[in-house]
Amino acid sequence: MIGAGHAGLAVSNDLTRRSVDHVVFERGEVANTWRTERWDSLRLLTPNWQTRLPGLEYEGDDPDGFMTMPEIVDFIVGYGRLVDAPVRTQTTVEAVRPGDKGYEVVANGRIWETDAVVLATGGFNLAKLPPVANDLPTHLVSMTPLQYRSPDDLREGGVLVVGASATGIQIGEEIARSGRSVTIAVGEHVRMPRVYRGRDIQWWMDRTGLLDERYDEVDDIVRARHVPSPQLVGTPERSTLDLNALSAQGVRMVGRLASIVDDQAYLSGSLRNVCNLADLKMVRLLNTIDEWATETGLDGEVGDPERAISTIVDENPLLTLDLSSGEIETVIWATGYKPDYSWLEVPVLDRKGEIRHDGGIVRTAPGLYRIGLNFLRRRKSSFIHGAGDDARDLTDHLANYLHSKTRSAAPVTTTG
Repeated sequence: MIGAGHAGLAVSNDLTRRSVDHVVFERGEVANTWRTERWDSLRLLTPNWQTRLPGLEYEGDDPDGFMTMPEIVDFIVGYGRLVDAPVRTQTTVEAVRPGDKGYEVVANGRIWETDAVVLATGGFNLAKLPPVANDLPTHLVSMTPLQYRSPDDLREGGVLVVGASATGIQIGEEIARSGRSVTIAVGEHVRMPRVYRGRDIQWWMDRTGLLDERYDEVDDIVRARHVPSPQLVGTPERSTLDLNALSAQGVRMVGRLASIVDDQAYLSGSLRNVCNLADLKMVRLLNTIDEWATETGLDGEVGDPERAISTIVDENPLLTLDLSSGEIETVIWATGYKPDYSWLEVPVLDRKGEIRHDGGIVRTAPGLYRIGLNFLRRRKSSFIHGAGDDARDLTDHLANYLHSKTRSAAPVTTTG
């Protein structure tokens, strides 16, 4: 097992339950990504009641609140102790490659031979930068969310945030509250209210079964796995944070950053269309929720249906930004993340550098598994509470694989 985050520990728990010998390698400490690669004020997007792993659930007095990063670390570390996971911390995996037994794992200079490998390294190891990032003038500060910690660490001056999904709007809102001018370049995004009809939107997603939708039940799983994260923020006030809320705070919205030539940034003219599409998809989701509430007789137990106003877009949004004017001093690329497979020496990557897998099972490399990716096996796969079901499915397959491998390796005896 490579990675001792919540997904890796969930798999470890299942393997222990099945009496499968294993070891978990972790490059840092348990929950390392949560400790070292998140900004200071970040909270989970899912409410506390949804923070659960097999054998451990939230038991605090604020089920509708949202955990801070230290609280998440404590939760995951506590889970590792509860399941007594065989974790080797400060163990850096340098290579995974085919071996005589199945695979060789090189870690801290030592070679381990194993029948199977589970990759639980997360999907947020590296920032995904668009090609236009290479053209940014050198006099501007360029950073990713993996480097951002708080507004206090930024250079004086305005900030351009590229990307309007969960990360972009949260960072943009925090920087705006610090008193800086903020511009957000808006691309494809998913608009979603924090609370709908008196219940958290995640309550609706959970109760309606939308989060349990399987990867083999959708028409285009590749598309589904690359849908941007919803515009949600976890705050004590359970606030909705969307483009309208940001505009009300003085944040300027512009279209997608298309190109940079010298000191001129050229912006897409499709801002209105992009926002209209996000509004339309949100209404479709809320219609689905309303229909389900009526069919199940819940209409009398929750609030009345409601609809937010459409996203407000300037009549003539900017099409260029002068990056030499001094108005913008820092650019933050909130354009997504990608896994790091630089150490994986098994030929299972596609042309985009992503693992070819079938719900976490790598068919072209028997004994190799992946967990912790967006929509791996279910729509909830990327959430903490989604790891349990995915881990159970994968360890079912892994245990059968090990059993069949043992049987095929057993000596054949004859009598007569």
